[in-house]
Amino acid sequence: MTNWRKRYNTFPAPVGGTAASPQFDLDEVEHWLAQQGKLPSVTEEDRLWRSLLATAGDPSEALALAGEHLLGNRRLPFEALRGDLDVLAERHGVRAALEQLWTRFADLPGQRSASTPDALADLMASLGRVSGGVVLDPACGTGRILRAVARAGAAAVYGQDNDSAATRLASLWIDANGLTGEIRTGDSLRHDAYPDLSVDAVVTNLPFGLANWGQDELGYDDRRWVYGLPPRTEPELAWVQHAIAHLKPGGTAVLLMPPSAAGRRAGRRIRGDLLRGGAIRAIIALPQGAAAPHAVGLHLWVLQRTGKSVQDVLIVNAGELELEAAYRQTKEAYSRFLAGQDPAGGIAAAVPAIDLLDEDIDLTPGRHLQGRMVSADSADDLRETRERLAHIVNSLPSLLPSLRSEVPAAVDHPMISLGELARTGALEILGPVRGGAESGAAGRILTAQDVFLGRPATVVTSAEDRVNQEIPLRAGDVVLPMISRELLARVQTEDGVLLGRQLCLLRPVPDQLNPWFLAGHLRTSANERLASSLSGSMRLDVRRAQVPRIPIAEQMAHGEIFRQLTELNDAVRQAAALGADMTRLTADGLASGRLRPVAEEK
Repeated sequence: MTNWRKRYNTFPAPVGGTAASPQFDLDEVEHWLAQQGKLPSVTEEDRLWRSLLATAGDPSEALALAGEHLLGNRRLPFEALRGDLDVLAERHGVRAALEQLWTRFADLPGQRSASTPDALADLMASLGRVSGGVVLDPACGTGRILRAVARAGAAAVYGQDNDSAATRLASLWIDANGLTGEIRTGDSLRHDAYPDLSVDAVVTNLPFGLANWGQDELGYDDRRWVYGLPPRTEPELAWVQHAIAHLKPGGTAVLLMPPSAAGRRAGRRIRGDLLRGGAIRAIIALPQGAAAPHAVGLHLWVLQRTGKSVQDVLIVNAGELELEAAYRQTKEAYSRFLAGQDPAGGIAAAVPAIDLLDEDIDLTPGRHLQGRMVSADSADDLRETRERLAHIVNSLPSLLPSLRSEVPAAVDHPMISLGELARTGALEILGPVRGGAESGAAGRILTAQDVFLGRPATVVTSAEDRVNQEIPLRAGDVVLPMISRELLARVQTEDGVLLGRQLCLLRPVPDQLNPWFLAGHLRTSANERLASSLSGSMRLDVRRAQVPRIPIAEQMAHGEIFRQLTELNDAVRQAAALGADMTRLTADGLASGRLRPVAEEK
């Protein structure tokens, strides 16, 4: 902040520290920034949460202390913050006030990477058919999945976790919402807190790869190891049997599993016994990014406690779909499967369990759907794909911009930064906005993924991608992801959609700054160097980026070139995707016998 003092003589004076490391009053600095138009307005809820974090030090402790105060269990030990917390409760009500703070806690990077995203938790609750039932999560953490099953209409919720800070928060949430149930602390496998509890559903995101899960001391637990004692290297199969042991007859368990659990050789005997006993109802492969670890395509196992022997198993391979489409098609396929209908949809099949009982008993969905998913109209799909690809390829020459290469000498344009353009009023810089609020705005929201893929705005329904602040976009706005491995800038071509999380909005004044000119020049190598970081990901400081200082007429000429290049890049991307589709359709058709090579005439 000493640089700010040098640049602006009105910047607040230090209130402490040393000459080398001065300290400033936060309220004074924020007030000054707001006056200068350099700081978006901070809500009272945000300010209170930041104060709680700064005072308590630990996010879990901050939220727990605030929640206990709101519920009347224990006064907040930070006297200076009690009044603000009480005002928040008076304004919104105790439950809504706690939810406001909980949303900010859940939006912290550490929580977002460790907990189950709402969209996935809602899918798991749906597959578990939890409405009206009693539900157990034996690895509940802060209760993210229990929140989902409560939204789905569960009558009672029970949870256990060995993280006492997490279970404290989960208990707090149950009390605040007046739910029937209980949360206990402890290792569910070693010290089951509910040994006599039978539930309608078990829904959990279990811990992966536990090196020491208690195999030695649990070897004689006949109640749980009905399908055999799991080997030391198969902790996930211990969790599978733990879940089944807690189910009532006919109950359902939905477990988030690492993909390796479907095929590791050490677990094939137990997988075989689960299949023979009719315990495995569905194996679902999810796309990467569904939950941590985000680089791995995780699986969902749907299990049941039944007296029936070998039966069909629903196999779903949604790994190549976008998350929203994967969840929607998975729910549709499972509903049709339970109704005795063909799962359809192109990603799922009902496979007889006997077909899965081969030498390896590998339940990986991709292994068992090859050849089953080739539809009778594959030839029509292939023909349509070829026609679309040919149309795009033929259009590429017309998308190449016209440029002169015989320029006598390079013209050295003066440059101007976006910060200076904003200061002079030629440009407005907005965002990024916060997200992850269950009560936040939904609908059509432009996400960072939309910008990366060059596609229209996503219809957002889950709390993960909702936004707290509604900033409607206008045609001509320029949108940039704040964190990326390459510098991207896209011009918005439609009105009305909302700015999503981790996006920055640049709104140029039309008669002073052309949006296509702005977006194109932001992607120069010089601006990439300004934005790059040592981590390999760019953390963009948009105010430092620079563009040439040229008249609006010349900007428009530049902008037209950049608009054509954007259309060219989009067309090439579509051609690459259609080429991949054509290759897959051809390979599937040839493998199934539905397509045959045409003999060349001699």
